[in-house]
Amino acid sequence: MTGYGRARQTLHERDITVELRSVNHRYLDVNVKAPRIYGFLEEAAKTAVAALIARGKVDVFISIDSGASGDVRISLNHKILEGYLDALHEMRDQYGLADDISVMSLARLPDVFSSEKQEADADELTKDVLAVLAAAGADFCAMRAREGAKMKEDILSRGQTILKLVAEVEQRSPQAVEEYRAKLTARMNEVLADTTIDPQRILAEAAIYADRTAVAEETVRLRSHMHQMEVMAAEEKPIGRKLDFLVQEMNREANTIGSKANDIELAKIVVDIKSEIEKIREQIQNIE
Repeated sequence: MTGYGRARQTLHERDITVELRSVNHRYLDVNVKAPRIYGFLEEAAKTAVAALIARGKVDVFISIDSGASGDVRISLNHKILEGYLDALHEMRDQYGLADDISVMSLARLPDVFSSEKQEADADELTKDVLAVLAAAGADFCAMRAREGAKMKEDILSRGQTILKLVAEVEQRSPQAVEEYRAKLTARMNEVLADTTIDPQRILAEAAIYADRTAVAEETVRLRSHMHQMEVMAAEEKPIGRKLDFLVQEMNREANTIGSKANDIELAKIVVDIKSEIEKIREQIQNIE
């Protein structure tokens, strides 16, 4: 299921931004993108994301601005500064120049100052990043919940359509048997002409046809599968893989009905059922 969440906070004088983006995926695949010097955050971020989502390809973007924190230390290069001063004094004395050396003029000279990035406290920074990730995760999950609610509504609606079609199959199946019996009687009358037709033979043939084309077991199982789907949809846990398996079973029952249905009207209904099942299957690919 697609999702997006973003959060930004300033903690311990660090400006931390975390973004979560996900797209559909059969399994959980988490990719963490953070500055190289903060590589130790990767495993902690993956663990935190795994607690939020069971399936999906998730990209985690972590940005850390430490400009205002004590992570950078400026120090004075005393030996270089003393070398500059000695050279400047020599220049003043040898050429009779004014002694106008100032702090600002010295500060502009190359390499007078050096900056050194201090190693951040890994535990403290990890805790701060996870706090921001949790805030981004709340937005992320809220978006996924809204999308999931729409998918649930669509799936259950299609389920009701399938149940109506199953009812049509159950109504049409006996009619198809009766029509077959009438056609068989008419055909035998035509072929045998004046010969007396044994009605018991007609009934026996119709009974064999009815048994061969009976779909009661399949329609009962389809109704059962639809009920299971409604129960699963009400659960507060990942159900995507269970639904995927259930839809396979539904499709198998529809195929069996189609193979038994030696009737144009039944065949049309089965096509409609399979069409709705396929639409449900496509939606399920987006469900965790």
